[in-house]
Amino acid sequence: MKVPSKYYDEVFSFRGQWDMPSRCGLKIINKNSNIYVTVTELYQENPGTSVTYAGYSLAKQICESKKLSLEEITYIECNPDTRSKLSFYDEEFFEVTFPELKGESGKAKYRQLRSEEIKTIFS
Repeated sequence: MKVPSKYYDEVFSFRGQWDMPSRCGLKIINKNSNIYVTVTELYQENPGTSVTYAGYSLAKQICESKKLSLEEITYIECNPDTRSKLSFYDEEFFEVTFPELKGESGKAKYRQLRSEEIKTIFS
């Protein structure tokens, strides 16, 4: 199952859990003074950790590599449409916030983006 390249501008290599070599799709959009960093799950094209499990570590690695401030980006995870009959492979976008940015611990918070929000970001 190949992920269509419309979901990303580049394939980003990162250190996943236990420093496992991993890959994701990456698209950075600078729009209306907002920086949107979208990571896309590549499924079989990713030999390592998924974007969801990499979370905060992946966001930090992208910001370090691209010289961005983690506090100033909107981090989005994309599960791309792979044209599968299985519903968990349908297209979904989530805005992710990390408690570490507020000096807290715990799980990241996910908010599914509505289609109107996605169109506004990507148009």
